[in-house]
Amino acid sequence: MIESEAHKKYEFKRTLEALRSKHGRGTELISLYIPHDKQISDITSQLREEFGQASNIKSRVTRQNVQGAIESLLSRLKLIPKAPENGVVIFCGAVDIGANKTEMQTYIIEPPEPIKSYKYHCDSSFLLTPLEDMLHEKKTYGLIVLDRREATVGLLRGKHIEPMAHLTSSVPGKQRKGGQSSHRFQQLRLIAINEFYTRIGEVASEVFVAVDPKDFEGIFIGGPSPTKEEFESGEYFHHEIQKKILGLYDVAYTDESGLYELFDKLGEALQDVEVVKEKKHMERFLKELVSDTGLASYGDEQVRKNLQMGSVETLLLSDELRKARLTIKCNNSDFEDKRTVTKKPGEEEYQPGNCPKCGSSLKVAESVDIVDELSTLADQMGTNVVFVSSDFEEGNQLLTAFGGIGAILRYKTGI
Repeated sequence: MIESEAHKKYEFKRTLEALRSKHGRGTELISLYIPHDKQISDITSQLREEFGQASNIKSRVTRQNVQGAIESLLSRLKLIPKAPENGVVIFCGAVDIGANKTEMQTYIIEPPEPIKSYKYHCDSSFLLTPLEDMLHEKKTYGLIVLDRREATVGLLRGKHIEPMAHLTSSVPGKQRKGGQSSHRFQQLRLIAINEFYTRIGEVASEVFVAVDPKDFEGIFIGGPSPTKEEFESGEYFHHEIQKKILGLYDVAYTDESGLYELFDKLGEALQDVEVVKEKKHMERFLKELVSDTGLASYGDEQVRKNLQMGSVETLLLSDELRKARLTIKCNNSDFEDKRTVTKKPGEEEYQPGNCPKCGSSLKVAESVDIVDELSTLADQMGTNVVFVSSDFEEGNQLLTAFGGIGAILRYKTGI
């Protein structure tokens, strides 16, 4: 099976979840982050020093476990003359496996992005923050929705809309009080509008300037006319931010819900952003579910059957899907069964129960991650595979209402 970037990201995320569930009894788990340009000989020298210092650890068990982990790391480094282009991360230590037992475990990961700095870290859990940061979408857009009464500033970061600031104005309504001249009232109103726009620009500029410039793609402004046009032409942003305006859009709301309304208007402008692609697939899937053609299927068994028939055009998998396909067998009879079970890191092994034929204990003969199984089937049938984030409403619906598995069909099958 040829792995897509989305599938690699899913595997990487799942690996981190498994590592997050690992714990030592003391500060016995070692995390080693090696950048591409770090000399392996220098690391080896440091590890030998750490081995000597570990002899001062008072607890005999902790001392043995730390020194054992360092020895394991030294033996692994002999096989790595030079770190790969993105560097390499090695996790090693005595992991608590329950029943008052530990097991020396080692994991080697080539990260999807370059490691920036060398790290040797010893603790009761593995240091995962640098790798978890690589999962975060870097591409960021600024969002502003405003009218003359209020404004909301937010960030679209990957698949998340983050409301950052909400402002209200003191702009008087269009009805002037008795005794005020029309001209005087209009002047006061224009001054108040300008002050409000200035405040919006200052707050928004502060939010947007804080984003890493290489990740900041630009700004979208939403609101009624002529408010948004006045705001843009007035150049209320910091001059570097002003150049980043990408477009103006009509929206009805200017509170937090307006940010989501603005996002929904950005289809074409954001067509290369993954969340927009995922959203379009989910909208089509949900539409097919209620249409007369009914070119949609969901659930483990139904989708698998459709995949085997070659009727699936697009397979939709939640990136939060954590299930395994088990082959259950009995050693004393010919009983065999296939079961799909939820499988999360740190959970106890699935107990299949007793054989319905002879009553003896059943065994798990094979366990395959359901994403790998369905993706392989899809690849064999020329089916497009889309991983869907649960970070937006329709994506969360795929996970919670449809078991994390959906399909858009080429033709109706009745399954």
